[in-house]
Amino acid sequence: MNATGTPCAEPPSHLQKELDTLLARFLAEVPDEVAASLQQATREIAASGVAEQCLQAGMIAPDFTLPDQQGEPVSLSALLAGGPVVVSFYRGDWCPFCGLELDSLQAYVTDIRRLGAHLVAVSPQSAAQSRATAETHGLAFPVLSDTGNKVARQYGLVYALPQMLRPIYLSFGIDLALHNDDGSYDLPVPATYVIDTDGVIRLAYANADYSKRLEPARILDSIRALDVVDG
Repeated sequence: MNATGTPCAEPPSHLQKELDTLLARFLAEVPDEVAASLQQATREIAASGVAEQCLQAGMIAPDFTLPDQQGEPVSLSALLAGGPVVVSFYRGDWCPFCGLELDSLQAYVTDIRRLGAHLVAVSPQSAAQSRATAETHGLAFPVLSDTGNKVARQYGLVYALPQMLRPIYLSFGIDLALHNDDGSYDLPVPATYVIDTDGVIRLAYANADYSKRLEPARILDSIRALDVVDG
């Protein structure tokens, strides 16, 4: 989607190329029936319309307060008092596609700050797991724990992991109920929001396909369009 919330063609993306390579390698390594189940589930999630139900550009972003990786509360309203905010919803540290996206965001965090904006990442994991994620990826921005996907629900992003995928995930060593802080199988659709200082969403991107993510360069373009004064 573009900054007005309408669908648009994706620009060339270094991040997306890495994600596409990861997906191709992963699907080639798993049994054909597993690959087919994963692809079918992705199609069913997309067909549910969950990505289209998320908050769009032009809407007011709900305020929230969530603990960061150190257990300290971080509120959207407090961050907005100091500039625009980029909020990235991801599934968890067990998801290699999320790991690539977090690494990419880390590579851009200095540029985001130079433009006068803040960056936070949000997942349904516990604070301890968020801390491990931040340490593993060397993240220099808050990683917030959204227990029960309460904030993700306000943004219209939540879906339940299809039953067909639960035993497959377990076979990969991923116990989602254990990773999620509330023991559920609910996940947020990976999504990125750029929110201006008035709390208005200026860029909204959500994709039901977990292997598709927003190129960070588009985040920078959205922030630049706000004409934020550096510093």
